[in-house]
Amino acid sequence: MTARAAVILAAGQGTRMKSPVPKMLHKVGGRTLLDWVIDTVEASGCERIVVVVGNHSPGVRDLVVKRLGEQAVAVQDPPLGTAHAVLAAKEALADFDGDVLVTNGDCPLLRPADLEPLFALRAQGAALSILGFKPADALLYGRLILGADGHLIRIVEPKDATPEELAVKACNAGMYCADRAQMFAWLSRVDNKNAKQEYYITSIVGLATGEEKLVKVAFAPESAVMGCDTPMQLSQAEAIFQTRARAHHLAEGVAMLAPETVHFSWDTKIAAGAQIEQFVVFAPGVSVETGAVIRAFSHLEGAKVGLGALIGPYARLRPGADIGAEAHIGNFVEVKKVKVGEGAKANHLSYLGDGTVGAKANIGAGTIFCNYDGFDKHDTHVGENAFIGSNSALVAPVTIGAGAMTGSGSVITKDVEPDALALERAEQVVKPGWAGRFRAAKLAKRAKK
Repeated sequence: MTARAAVILAAGQGTRMKSPVPKMLHKVGGRTLLDWVIDTVEASGCERIVVVVGNHSPGVRDLVVKRLGEQAVAVQDPPLGTAHAVLAAKEALADFDGDVLVTNGDCPLLRPADLEPLFALRAQGAALSILGFKPADALLYGRLILGADGHLIRIVEPKDATPEELAVKACNAGMYCADRAQMFAWLSRVDNKNAKQEYYITSIVGLATGEEKLVKVAFAPESAVMGCDTPMQLSQAEAIFQTRARAHHLAEGVAMLAPETVHFSWDTKIAAGAQIEQFVVFAPGVSVETGAVIRAFSHLEGAKVGLGALIGPYARLRPGADIGAEAHIGNFVEVKKVKVGEGAKANHLSYLGDGTVGAKANIGAGTIFCNYDGFDKHDTHVGENAFIGSNSALVAPVTIGAGAMTGSGSVITKDVEPDALALERAEQVVKPGWAGRFRAAKLAKRAKK
C-alpha cells in the first residue's frame, strides 16, 4: 500500500468564535477539535502528520508538540491563504514518498471511513482526489463542476458561478489527496491574483486539469465534513456527537430511560447491563461496569464505577474517584481521589476527598474529609466495616481503623484504633427554663416600642 501522510490546517484565527480560546482548542464531546482530526488521520493510516499552526495561538502548537512532537509543527506566518498554509509543511515532508492528505483541523465528526475513498481514488489512478458533500444549503460553498464522465473539471465559488452552476448540489469540503511531489509542485505554481491577494488551494484543480491529469471526487455526509467556525456550529457538532454516542451505548446494551438527556464524552466506557437515569453527565475519563446504576442528575468525571454500584441521584464523582462493586454513593455526595471499597456506603450529604474507604464501611450523613490545610492535601483512611457517625469531620491526615466508630458530630483529629469508639465534642449542658425566659424578655421589649 502507498505510504500516507496528512497535513492538517490549523492556523486560522477563528475570529468568528468570538472567544479568547483558539478555535482548534474548543471541544466536542470533551475533546478538542484538533485532537479529533489527529485521531482520525492516525486511524486512516497516516504515518506522518504535519499540523500547520499560526504564531497567534501558542496553545495549539503546544497541543501538537505534546501529541506528535516538535517535528510535526509547521508555522504559517503571515497567513496568506490555504495553498500558502499547505506549502508551510513542504520542508517537514521533504523526505516523504507517498500520498499526502490535506484536511481541515476543525472537523470533529470526520471519520476514517469518510477519508478512505480519497486514498482509494488515488490507487485507482486519480492524480488528485477531492472530498465533496451535498449540503442542505449550498449558499456559501464552492461548487464542484463535474464532467459527463464524473471527473472534476473545476471548482467555482458562489460569487463567480452562473445560475446553472449555482444549481449544482455537489460542493467542496476542502480536503485533498495527491502524491507528495505532485501536490507541492502544483502548490508552488498557485498565484494570488484575486481580490484578497491570497493563495488558494482550490487553484490546484485547474493546474491538474490543465495538465490533463485525472481529478476525481469522493462524497461524504454533510455532518462528517462540517467545520466549527462559530459557537452555533460548535453546538450543532456537539448535538450530532451526542446523538451518535447515545445510539452507540444503546446498541451496546446500556439501558437509558431518557437517552436524549444523557451527555457523553469521547472516551466514556459503559458496560452492557449498566443503567443510566435521566440528566446524567459523563465528563472525560469515566468507566462504568455492568450492573451499575447511575441515578438522575449525577455528574461523573475521571471516575471508575464498579460492578453493581449505585451512584446518585445528585452525586458528583470527581477525578480519582474509584467506586467498588456494590458500593453506594448517594444524593449530594461528592467523591474526589478516594477509593471506595466493595459494599461501602455514603448515602447522604458528604464530601470524601483524598483517601480510602474500606469495604462495607458506612459513612454517615454530613461527613467531611477535611483534606486541605491551606497549603497541602492530606489523606483520610477509613477501615473496613468502620462506622462514621453523622456530621463527623475527619481532619486529615487521619486513619480510622477497621470496625471503629465515631460518634455523631465529632471532629476527629487523631487516629482511631480498630474496633474503638471515638468521641470528640463538647459535653451537653441543659439550662431549664432558659428558652422560655428568653422569649418572654424579647416579647416584652418589643411591646414597649
